[in-house]
Amino acid sequence: MRKRISLLAACGVAALGLAAAPAHAADPAFTLAGPAEIGLRPHPGQNGGAPQKTSVEFRLVNDTASAFDRQSTFTIDLAGLKGIADVALAKQQGSDCTLTEAAVTCKRPGLWKGETTVVGLDLRAAQGSRAGATADLTLTGRAEGATFKAATTKVRVGGPDLVLERAALKEEQKPGDKQNLSIVFANQGTESVRGVVLEMRTTHGIDLLEQYDNCTYSEDTGAGRPQGTGWSTVQCLLEGEYEPGSVYGVDGSLTLKAAPHAFSDIVTYAVYADGHQPKAGAASKKPAGGKKLAVRERAAAGASAQSVDLDPWNNLQEFDFRTRNSADLVAWPVAVAGAAGETVRADFGFRNNGPAWVANLRSRESVARTDIVLPAGTKATRVPADCEGVNADGTAREQALGAPRYFCSTGHVVGEREKYSYPFELKIEQVVANAAGSVSVGQGTPQGTKGQPWDPSHANDKASVVIGTKDGGASPSPTATTTATASPTATASSSVAPTSTTSTSGTTPNGGLAATGSSAGPLALGGAVLVAAGGGLVLAFRRKTGTHV
Repeated sequence: MRKRISLLAACGVAALGLAAAPAHAADPAFTLAGPAEIGLRPHPGQNGGAPQKTSVEFRLVNDTASAFDRQSTFTIDLAGLKGIADVALAKQQGSDCTLTEAAVTCKRPGLWKGETTVVGLDLRAAQGSRAGATADLTLTGRAEGATFKAATTKVRVGGPDLVLERAALKEEQKPGDKQNLSIVFANQGTESVRGVVLEMRTTHGIDLLEQYDNCTYSEDTGAGRPQGTGWSTVQCLLEGEYEPGSVYGVDGSLTLKAAPHAFSDIVTYAVYADGHQPKAGAASKKPAGGKKLAVRERAAAGASAQSVDLDPWNNLQEFDFRTRNSADLVAWPVAVAGAAGETVRADFGFRNNGPAWVANLRSRESVARTDIVLPAGTKATRVPADCEGVNADGTAREQALGAPRYFCSTGHVVGEREKYSYPFELKIEQVVANAAGSVSVGQGTPQGTKGQPWDPSHANDKASVVIGTKDGGASPSPTATTTATASPTATASSSVAPTSTTSTSGTTPNGGLAATGSSAGPLALGGAVLVAAGGGLVLAFRRKTGTHV
């Protein structure tokens, strides 16, 4: 009897434990993604060879709060591609994906947060496939305790292919120079295009003078973006039918003008089938001046689409301009007063007296370094996140606070007439008679800074820093700030290795204070995929350093 009671009690405890156990949370749901449609070059390829490959990438989006730590399996059924396309795994795919005639299978031990690649495939039109044939590639996933939303990409043999000719533009220029942007393109695909969108994008120093009623105009000037880093975008709808094998030219002036502040600038121009162009800016404008940008047919291409070697990026071109100009960086003097033991605020920095903006658009390296030497008797208690504490001789040190010297970096853009301010909080540990520091701006070196080659006046690169007493102490003697006449100079990229994340706009000071300092830490783009439904081209700038003369 005693045993029976004990058994019943144990069962009761177990039941209570089960009742107290929390219910399982809902299974996480993940999204699989890929392009809506891709096009394949028809078989055979140029001169009877193998057709050019078209690559497709499938991705997984984990926007849940955490990583998923169970094994997942992903599958693409290839049965529908038989006789339409040949499939191969993309290079550097890794050993977690296998390919058979029937399917692609990939396994993952876990799923990281964010967006990751599941598999990349290279597709070619199969021998005997006909233009216009289509099939679906569908990626599915499964895992215990999770659900997946499948992704489907339509594969099509043939289609339109817009190819843009590279314009003959002059790279070297001076402020005020004008050049005509000639737009010539062809349809080297197998199907007509109904409506073409011409897109032109320019950086801060290049203006497009004309405006047309069938174009929209927008500025990419997001909040918090450094001055001048946004692009001006123009999209023009060119109505009509553009047939395979034909060449067309835009019939109307498109004049590019170097602005007074031009220096290092980029222009991109592209043609898209209507409906597949990048999304225009939300604040786009459309003029109504009575002028319309037109197109005329120039000549027949004279060759079938199958005989042309098409590259998947050749409907987009870009061009770099180098403008003979200068930018005068001027450090300002700093004078603050306080008693021993008091903490004061000091704003160090410089301004760009122009006339040019300066931007390392390709390398995204810092434009300039500000070298701050603190007066004896003071100690930094708060410094901006983009300033690095160093020893007196400029060598690295571990602790940012309490350093005798600081190197502060700009972002990769310094606008014309822009001011960079680095706010510090300094504790006056003792008042030292005649103690003085300095603030310098220029190109970063291991020892500190040196004058930028495009800066016409180095006399104002350095200014004094003085800490005085409240009852009247020494005041700084400002350095000269006279701006020399701009003359042709050569540019050089800053040698500062890290790129600052400082965000400035106009004369807004750089960021807030951090409790601790942080370590500063003719391109012929080939063509267009035959059918690129589901998104526009993504322009990836190559790293490029140039010299300005």
